[in-house]
Amino acid sequence: MARTQMTTDRSPAVLYSQVFGVVLTLVGILGLFVTTSQDNVESLLGFDVNLTHNFVHIASGLLGLAAGFTALLSARVFALGFGLVYTALAVWGFAAGDGFDPFGILGNVNMADNVLHLAIGLLGLGAWAASRSNTRNAI
Repeated sequence: MARTQMTTDRSPAVLYSQVFGVVLTLVGILGLFVTTSQDNVESLLGFDVNLTHNFVHIASGLLGLAAGFTALLSARVFALGFGLVYTALAVWGFAAGDGFDPFGILGNVNMADNVLHLAIGLLGLGAWAASRSNTRNAI
């Protein structure tokens, strides 16, 4: 079985994965100090959060950390995946308008969320595109 070694690559995808991994994990943890209720939405730095939203941030952040500190291919997959998901979420949010709950469990998503999701998504797609893969025919 091959061992995965920690990457020392400084590509945009690795940097994106590491930075957003740290930020999303910390935001999720801080959100737990704001609310541990699923039923009540509270504000964290102007963004609405609830228990599920906090866990989504923590899980997303841990995925980013795992991808950013293992291999370039993992970081590129994370950047592409999050780029696509966050861009789609932003477009959906802009179309639905202020105060929508995309899955019925995350609390209200406001215009500030939509702008942030678009920025995270476009940065992810840019990081993916700007990072060369060391693997032939890789994503």
